[in-house]
Amino acid sequence: MVRSLWSAASGMIAQQTNLDTIANNLANVNTTGYKAEVAEFKSLLYQTMQTETTTANGENKPISAQVGLGVRNSSVTSLFRQGSLLASESDTCFAIEGKGFFAVRDVDGSLKYTRNGNFIFNTDGANRLTLATSDGLPVLDTTGKPITISTTQYSASKITVDKDGRLCYPDEANNPQPIGIQIGLFQFANPSGLEKVNDTMYNVSAASGQAMNESTSPNLDKSRVIQGYLEGSGVQVVDEMVNMIVAQRAYEMNSKAITTTDQMMEIANNLKR
Repeated sequence: MVRSLWSAASGMIAQQTNLDTIANNLANVNTTGYKAEVAEFKSLLYQTMQTETTTANGENKPISAQVGLGVRNSSVTSLFRQGSLLASESDTCFAIEGKGFFAVRDVDGSLKYTRNGNFIFNTDGANRLTLATSDGLPVLDTTGKPITISTTQYSASKITVDKDGRLCYPDEANNPQPIGIQIGLFQFANPSGLEKVNDTMYNVSAASGQAMNESTSPNLDKSRVIQGYLEGSGVQVVDEMVNMIVAQRAYEMNSKAITTTDQMMEIANNLKR
């Protein structure tokens, strides 16, 4: 009966983590580029109570008796499904339709990847504008360099971006023409293996594989950049509410198992009276 106490306790701990994950999803329901997460579980060790043997009558008993010792969380996996496209009034907001990620350079020089295309133009005081995140991190082009334009040649309000991520500027006939800069888009063999950082930013990991540049990798399905839109959160509120109910019921059942085990142990202790 002591095994049931620990097994049920492990179930309650696992469901607490499950509820934490669900709560985080609901908290980020309006976070741009956020991907819903799901808690996954695995069973613990099994204790063998009886090996393969024969019965008292000499009949074969090919199946052993094993008792499980509970459950634990194995991982919290991000679901990289396409979020809904939300219109924005900003010309420096971009949504990705496809599997691509934007690349930005962190303050320590490392590369980060994100689906959050809520960008702005920052000035560096040297007649240059740099496309950056809301935190001021520069967005990289297809060559891995920060995207900068000269204020003496271009006006930021007239810059447009086509579906391939190329920055364009109107010519004399007011027709947008590429200026030789393209927003970098990168894909991963296993995006669920990316290491979550903060603010919908991700680090490359051994599980995700190295970043693949869409402009130089011919075998990739190219993503589309949509100017004036942002990718909404991938959280489905109805699904999360159902998952919350299931987690709550599982927690209650595990607590009931602990209560029942305690009552059975109390009965056993009272047999001597």
